[in-house]
Amino acid sequence: METVQRSWLKLVCSALLLLQVVPGADKAADAAAVRFTDSSGSCIVLQERPKKVVCLVPEITRILFAIGAGDAVKGLTWHDTSSPEAAHKDIVGGFWSPCIERIDAIGPDAVFVSSLHREVREHLAGGACSLIELRSRSIEDIYRNIELLGDIFDRQEQAADLVRRMKETIELVSRKLDRVPPGKRMRVLRLMGRDRVMTPGDDSFQNEFIRAAGGIPPETGRKGEVVEVSLEEWNRLDPQLIYGCGGDRETADRLLSRPGWKDVEAVREGRIYYFPCELTCQASLHAGDFIAWLASTIYEEPFSVAAGQVLQDRRTGSKPVDLAIDYVKSARVVESTLSDFPNKTLVIEFKKPMKVLSTLEGERSNIECVGNHGSPPPCWSISHRLGFENYRTRICRVVGKPHERSSFLMTGADMDNLVVRRAGFKDQFVYALVTAGVRGNAVRMSSDEGLFHEPGTINIIVLANARLTARARARAVISATEAKTAALQDMDIRSGGNPLKWQATGTGTDEMIIVEGAGARADHTGGHCKLGELIARAVYEGVREAVFRQNGIAAPRGLLHRLQERGIGPHDLLRLCPCMENGDEETSRLALGMIEMVLLSPRYAAFLESALALSDAQERGQFINTDIFEHWARTVADEIAGEPVSEWREFIADGDIPPIVGLSLNAVLNGVSTKLKKAPGGL
Repeated sequence: METVQRSWLKLVCSALLLLQVVPGADKAADAAAVRFTDSSGSCIVLQERPKKVVCLVPEITRILFAIGAGDAVKGLTWHDTSSPEAAHKDIVGGFWSPCIERIDAIGPDAVFVSSLHREVREHLAGGACSLIELRSRSIEDIYRNIELLGDIFDRQEQAADLVRRMKETIELVSRKLDRVPPGKRMRVLRLMGRDRVMTPGDDSFQNEFIRAAGGIPPETGRKGEVVEVSLEEWNRLDPQLIYGCGGDRETADRLLSRPGWKDVEAVREGRIYYFPCELTCQASLHAGDFIAWLASTIYEEPFSVAAGQVLQDRRTGSKPVDLAIDYVKSARVVESTLSDFPNKTLVIEFKKPMKVLSTLEGERSNIECVGNHGSPPPCWSISHRLGFENYRTRICRVVGKPHERSSFLMTGADMDNLVVRRAGFKDQFVYALVTAGVRGNAVRMSSDEGLFHEPGTINIIVLANARLTARARARAVISATEAKTAALQDMDIRSGGNPLKWQATGTGTDEMIIVEGAGARADHTGGHCKLGELIARAVYEGVREAVFRQNGIAAPRGLLHRLQERGIGPHDLLRLCPCMENGDEETSRLALGMIEMVLLSPRYAAFLESALALSDAQERGQFINTDIFEHWARTVADEIAGEPVSEWREFIADGDIPPIVGLSLNAVLNGVSTKLKKAPGGL
């Protein structure tokens, strides 16, 4: 059927191409059409821009949002919803097992698929919906697909700008690498696998990324997305630096501590690094940024010294920030090139010198400007190597402010996601300027250990239209901190140390500046006074919005994401399901789809969300007797199965998983496994 369909499509394409030279053809309509051959070899003809799109491929989704075509995206997978643009789109299942019924309900005119979506292809074949597959197996493929999507959605200019910026970033890295002698290049390996050590094949885009970052990728003599590495190969390759995504940390901790495996240079020297999955596992929009980040991680020392810099530190532009307060002379985000990479700095200038309280620098006087410096990932290792004082001096120099009369915070958050919130009452008002990133190192103070995790921080600058005394500035720190913590808990931001058990209270690297201000003298900023209330309200709203802009996390979000944030995804549950015992790929795929549909069902999602809330209450000692919940769990399992579950199994027996969470997940797995026994070819 697929071969016949493809042949038919090729005939249609040929006929349409002939039509171009037939007198009387509708030349205007023809000019508007977009014709191309996709990665599956299918000839695609689109007479107009798709208006109802379902995208099952995360890397394509990101490009669509980036070129401004997000309004056409009506459905996507739950893997795609980590950006603000995706927060309110319909979820049609997971990447591995999208739900055909949910796709049909949207009625799309185009669906972006991968080679794995065979059922979707078969179901929609021959209909009015266009099935488009765009694989990226190389950097050139990324450029081509971005430009093609620009053509499809009439966003050519935006697409061309994305490609231009990616090329410029990769070219910049290449220029910096020219200063690293060939004999100093490092052997770099991308770690993959779960039960055994694996790495991408020789022809993978990931090894192309390593080469573009100046590393020497392994040569196994095998092609493919992933290949197994034997102990003999491992020691022959002897990687000097190993990297993976966050999900590979467990693999590294478990497998690379074994005799023989722990003897390579990268493990001995502790050069194992982890990056976000959307950078390491996808050839897409941010390939250039990842290559730059990886290169600066591999070559931290040569990239940090003056001899390794190829561009001058300089300002490149600025954007105004709306801040209507009498003593502020100007507020803007200054764009600059610093250590060769684009940086952005919030700069707030005062009409006269002020006192400020900075949690980074302490109490300071005679300050003419305050701000918040956003450093991109390629600069993180450079700034750490140079040290705080040296790097802060460079920031002041590039934004044109005297070091001794400036007070800046530093963050890894993107300054494009800066949030400005104003809270007022009668003649009093307060501004809070907030940036926030909570992935990686969110902590629960009093519970988590003081260990370093990936960068992420919440920075807050508070300005009031009053003159805050030293006492008021100090007390304002407490009011603002309590509001920040309230925002994180209301959003259910999880601790990086133990996300299953604890909500976060901060990130461990949070900083704050309280400005003295001008106007009526204010000595009180606590919770019982109006000024304290305004500070708290502005900070609370600012933190919630900043987390959403930076991390795409909203307070009302899907159950699948809340479970994923706790380290329990559908694939984790699948590994506990008995369908894995017989190694049947088709049954495993069916089980994964069932698990995802249960978790996406509003009815069962409510059950599991209740379990998460009760579990947190139990951790606080506020909920003890679980008898009624156990009865509910058994009822849910029977309902999922479509019959009474005759043999209850304890799939979740891990003592680290809270009891109520484990009970609710056991209900899902018992229901799914019982239902699978009735499925064709089931257990």
